[in-house]
Amino acid sequence: MANRRRPPVSGTPILHVDMDAFFVSVELVRRPELRGRPVVVGGEGDRGVVAAASYEARTFGVRSAMPSTRARRMCPDLTFLPGDHRHYGEVSRRVMEVFRRYTPLVEPLSLDEAFLDVAGSERLHGLPTDVAAAIRTDVLTEEKLTCSVGVAPNKFLAKLASEQAKPSAGLAGPVPGSGVHVVSADSIREFLDPLPVEAVWGVGPRTLERLQRLGVATVSDLRQVPEVTLVSAVGQAAGTQFWRLSRGIDDRSVDPDQPTRSIGHEETFARDLVDPDEVHRELVRMVDAVGRRLREAGVAGRTVTVKLRYPDFTTISRSQTLSEATDLVVEVLEVAMNLLDTVDTSPGLRLLGVSMSGLQDASVRQLRLEDVEDPGWRDAEEAVEQIRKRFGTASIGPAATVGPEGLQPRERGDRQWGPDG
Repeated sequence: MANRRRPPVSGTPILHVDMDAFFVSVELVRRPELRGRPVVVGGEGDRGVVAAASYEARTFGVRSAMPSTRARRMCPDLTFLPGDHRHYGEVSRRVMEVFRRYTPLVEPLSLDEAFLDVAGSERLHGLPTDVAAAIRTDVLTEEKLTCSVGVAPNKFLAKLASEQAKPSAGLAGPVPGSGVHVVSADSIREFLDPLPVEAVWGVGPRTLERLQRLGVATVSDLRQVPEVTLVSAVGQAAGTQFWRLSRGIDDRSVDPDQPTRSIGHEETFARDLVDPDEVHRELVRMVDAVGRRLREAGVAGRTVTVKLRYPDFTTISRSQTLSEATDLVVEVLEVAMNLLDTVDTSPGLRLLGVSMSGLQDASVRQLRLEDVEDPGWRDAEEAVEQIRKRFGTASIGPAATVGPEGLQPRERGDRQWGPDG
């Protein structure tokens, strides 16, 4: 496969902006007395996990996705803070608005990172490095948060560059990063070659094993492997992609209109749920929360997925795709209950989750005959939403969710990282 048929590396200036330890940093704005101490956001209980760690905590080896019990052993003085996903979402919205001051071409990847195409911003805002510096200044001034920026000819390189710009955890404490790292078109090979091959998108544990059998340890090694050999080792799509990325080739454009792919809610419980009534109550709570978020986003979904994890950590999921998209809690719950009935919950459930995918604009929902003849459920759910908007989410909810402690409606991010106790 001759190299000459490959398109040249794009020269479009792309920024990848990544907030530094976002969840923890947002909390430290509210808790400045904790600055300089090892802090994590996550579930503090025995089944909790670390969502984000301050650089002081990382000095002890604490990392995101680490079990909280292990993190506490590594750093006995660790301070745990519960997550506040709604607040993080609001801060993220303001940060993204800062980005949009400099270009309308902003593609959020998550709450704390985004790609920006600044090709059309030079006349108004200066060079890409000027834009990067201005964004960092604005975010620090307005939100008291820091971010790291990669500047490069394409998305792949920009994301790798932002990693090089970030602070790090040294043996003596946090080590400041450069803040902005630039990869120019003529320094791509110099930048890529020393990186471990795991830095290439798509190289997971299994793929890494296959590449190591080819003698590949760095991106430089990967670039030396013929494309036909890569395709034979890892498949057509992955092999071709690795061949391109090892040369810094990435033709994807920044897409500011990326749709939400799914909306869901899952929780790890403080103790295994064995009682069928408890399982039912938690499922109703989750479906109710998902339905509320569907409506807030103005979308409806076609595919309902139920996920569960047993005490031995075996995880399974069941899905069903509907003939028409829905945002009605009653319809989603019926499908979710049917899916749950297809699996054995008698061993107990460590985790339970529900999600909706195949999302589309709810305003283009096809009108059904039953909606005209009996719009009762839709009218009822819309009335519930109006009451919640006025009096709060705990003011009204499904009767099945009422327990000894009341309604306890689920908010976005609740127990996302495990229970606190």
